[in-house]
Amino acid sequence: MNLLIEYQWEIFISLEVLSLVALLLFGIIRYYLGHKQKSLVFILLFIVLLVIEAFLGIIIYQETGEFSTFQLIILIFVVYALTFGINDFRKLDRWMRKKFGDWRGVDLLTEKDYAIMERQNDPKYVAKVNRRSAMVHLIIFVIVQGYFWSLGTESFEDMVGYLTDLSWFEAGNYENSPYPSETLYSIGMLWIVIFVIDFIYSWSYTIFPNSKS
Repeated sequence: MNLLIEYQWEIFISLEVLSLVALLLFGIIRYYLGHKQKSLVFILLFIVLLVIEAFLGIIIYQETGEFSTFQLIILIFVVYALTFGINDFRKLDRWMRKKFGDWRGVDLLTEKDYAIMERQNDPKYVAKVNRRSAMVHLIIFVIVQGYFWSLGTESFEDMVGYLTDLSWFEAGNYENSPYPSETLYSIGMLWIVIFVIDFIYSWSYTIFPNSKS
């Protein structure tokens, strides 16, 4: 178990590399070699590797007793795979079919695929997707940050106090913040920056649609 904790990042990175290889082999076997049934093995392998990553984070949390950056990274990867990752995989699937189809001299895309690809070039549709993405990120941000704050405060009134008085934000240390530890403070503050940038960028497709076309 000590080796598992000591080499947790190496294990995680190895699992991610294997996941990427599984997706590439899926595309090669399914679209280049034309073996659709055999390719499903690599999708199953990808899912198994994702489950292993989740269990790795849980086991290390149980052993160390603290929620660290490592658990957060795994949580982000797992949540992404189960949400936005599904849509991104469909995009990757269409891209691989187009590329491998060009190499083989055949058209592997359907009329539905072409309709979806055309729709994804529509500024109004892209703006709608990004608005939805921004709101999902907002909900997740509020829930998780609220949980972090609940660990470092004694009541809801305390949390509201930190929202109305942002002097802790400028203090630069977790002792004056609503976060219970240095690790969660660092994670929370970094996430705030990422969230603001992502939220503004996502809504820019709605506010400035012409500049995105």
